[in-house]
Amino acid sequence: MTNYREILRLHSQGISQRGIASSCQCSRNTVSAVIKRADEIGISWPFEKEISNGELQTFLFPEKDLPTTRKIPDCEYIHKEMAKCGVTLSLLWDEYCQHCRQINEIPLMLQPVLPLLPQVCEYYKSYYAHR
Repeated sequence: MTNYREILRLHSQGISQRGIASSCQCSRNTVSAVIKRADEIGISWPFEKEISNGELQTFLFPEKDLPTTRKIPDCEYIHKEMAKCGVTLSLLWDEYCQHCRQINEIPLMLQPVLPLLPQVCEYYKSYYAHR
């Protein structure tokens, strides 16, 4: 998650957007968007009351809290298929994407942090861990 608190704190100290991006390990575009949005809604460091990063995200970018319109993978099916010899998550990912295209649904895309690990794998890992 983006560290909104740190971005706003560093900005209040006069640190450049490039420096903030480097310090917070995010893009300059992210830093710019956070600063611009905070200015628009009147949020600045120091905060009047303690605000978490999650609360800041809700204030700054309420659209990020909207539910996903993407097709969630069927973890029960994935679990059954993984028991078969030669079946991999990569093969199931391809099958999932093809199925989504056939029914005109939007599949989950690759995670930006781990570009080789599809989100479907994360859903399956979470499902499997709570079985």
